[in-house]
Amino acid sequence: MRIVGRRSAAAVAVLAVAASTAAAARVPDPYGAPGPLPSLSTGALPARYAAVHGQIEAARTVAERAHDGGRAGALARFLTPDRRFLSFDARGTGRAVEVIGDLAQADRIAVIVPGADGLLTNFDSWKWAGGGARAVADQARREAPGTRLAVIAWLGYASPPTLSTTVLTDDRARTAASALRGFVSDVHRVNGRAGIALLCHSYGSVVCGRAGKSGPLPVDEVALFGSPGTTAGSARQIFPSAQVWAGRSSGDWMQFVPHVRLLGIGFGRDPLSSAFGARRFAAGGGPHSAYLKPGSTPLANLTRIALHKEAEVTHG
Repeated sequence: MRIVGRRSAAAVAVLAVAASTAAAARVPDPYGAPGPLPSLSTGALPARYAAVHGQIEAARTVAERAHDGGRAGALARFLTPDRRFLSFDARGTGRAVEVIGDLAQADRIAVIVPGADGLLTNFDSWKWAGGGARAVADQARREAPGTRLAVIAWLGYASPPTLSTTVLTDDRARTAASALRGFVSDVHRVNGRAGIALLCHSYGSVVCGRAGKSGPLPVDEVALFGSPGTTAGSARQIFPSAQVWAGRSSGDWMQFVPHVRLLGIGFGRDPLSSAFGARRFAAGGGPHSAYLKPGSTPLANLTRIALHKEAEVTHG
């Protein structure tokens, strides 16, 4: 196990240098900063959706002029009439927060916090935030028809590349945690009746852990899956009033990552360890990016967690 960990760390370090060199050679970012938006409140939701729609339209125009075909195609899909976004930023690798369902009238709200390599161009894949959120919403309709669930795909931070040194520390997670805390509080203000679940994948579990460490959040369910750790020693340290779950598939390479924290590197105790104190859910045998795959065991269990149907979750 230690040998695999050292080799993995060495490979990441070498590839991070290559990635940094490539980044230095990139052309200047053609996308501008997004403008101000209406407040995130019940009455302002339609105006908010419309304003973000306009920002996406403007960014697509820039993408077409810049011959950024992958980005232009992704943004064209974002602009289909049935889609609603709460925020958007085309700069860099991009940020986007999409709502599936009726946020103001939902009985349950699930916020998917993705891990590394989140991009606007892969947002709609079920492996990432947007497609994963849609998979949870579809699964919920099958498992609990009539339940009013809103699922939010929260790519609301600069997701680190896997092949970089940034993925080895919680530096980006600290900044992202502050944004996530503010967002969850805003969502709770929009709909204070609904229970809120955080579904946190990979590096996103570091973000969720940091968010919980900073103080109480209005959430009742938290799922950490494919997690390298949260920088906390126990579930109670980060979410004392929520039910915390942890799952890792047997085919996930994350099982080979050393669960240490030294000089700011690493994320500490394994969330699947008995000492951490999370309830374990069955996560199947897929790879690191397959937890939200339609028809899979982990998707079914994560959906039940989102729905607060704890008795129906199968245990790992």
